[in-house]
Amino acid sequence: MKILVTGGAGFIGSHLVDKLVAEGHGVVVLDVMEPQVHQGKKPDYLNPKAKYVYKDIKDKKNLASLLKDAEIVFHQAANVGIGQSMYEIERYTETNVMGTARLLDALVNSENSVKKLIVASSMSIYGEGAYVCGKCGVVYPELRPEGQLKKREWEMKCPTCGKTAKPLPTGENKPLKPTSVYAISKRDQEELCLSVGRAYGIPAVALRYFNVYGPRQSLSNPYTGVCAIFSSRIKNSNPPIIYEDGLQTRDFIYVDDIVQANLLVMKSSAANYKALNVGTGKPTSILEIASVLSKLYDKDIEPQVINKYRSGDIRHCYADTSAITKLGFEPKTSFEDGMKKLVDWGNRTEAKDMVEEAAKELEKRGLVEK
Repeated sequence: MKILVTGGAGFIGSHLVDKLVAEGHGVVVLDVMEPQVHQGKKPDYLNPKAKYVYKDIKDKKNLASLLKDAEIVFHQAANVGIGQSMYEIERYTETNVMGTARLLDALVNSENSVKKLIVASSMSIYGEGAYVCGKCGVVYPELRPEGQLKKREWEMKCPTCGKTAKPLPTGENKPLKPTSVYAISKRDQEELCLSVGRAYGIPAVALRYFNVYGPRQSLSNPYTGVCAIFSSRIKNSNPPIIYEDGLQTRDFIYVDDIVQANLLVMKSSAANYKALNVGTGKPTSILEIASVLSKLYDKDIEPQVINKYRSGDIRHCYADTSAITKLGFEPKTSFEDGMKKLVDWGNRTEAKDMVEEAAKELEKRGLVEK
């Protein structure tokens, strides 16, 4: 099949391109080569069997021609960075929302043979995860009040009775309560694609990625995933900076399993018009991530747990994967093996530690507790 991958030179997109090429598909990549991700140079992992168009998704002039021969569209292109999105609001909204709008506008207003659209969504659109209260049952709390955070009471409390609530796997039916500009833009991407797909009878699928890690993640981008950020710190013999107490949890999934999910829904009509979680269903604490990476990089570095909070941060969120499991999805890479692969790649990769500068920027703007 002929396939268009937006953002196909990036972390997840490039792995997807490799797999599609290996399966014999004709792949065209649209990528702007974002300087914050690529530091002004083309990565050496770009697949020579794919065709690359180095243009911005916001430039709608070339979108119709790219879609003309495409049968499948994987929309991976997005600016990524929760903290940065809170002060580069226009840039994130322009790329993530208007870029998606222009792609969809070209899709429905030009001659093409597109049979399916798969968009990369994000667990960030949930805000806080699902919880259970011993007295009130399942609850979906808002962000923790600032008064609670100032008391260093980090765990989530039931919004009804005030008792401490325990995290549950977060399913697709949880109300969406995004807490950052980035998260709002990912929700918009998802809803735009599903809405337009339904209206025009173009099967669309939104995959809500949880915390993706693996080779090719930019180690010099201080706004990328926590595994890459911690890797950058540790490789430069600096302690990872951890907010709150480090016991907050996320669901970490290896990039190859994300690719597996994309290929699965491409081939499965049962996924059409659905939003599906893609995670492991296993919570891992931020402290554990720091500890594992320090050991694998063979560095005797303790993380710096600063017991401060950031605006919009959530406490716990990990995936209920039952919906995509019914379609045949099963993560194949264990956390231990995935982290070894990340570090093996990290040891061969340049990492500029820009984390402290990024943290100071957030503090200057009042997005981190002083």
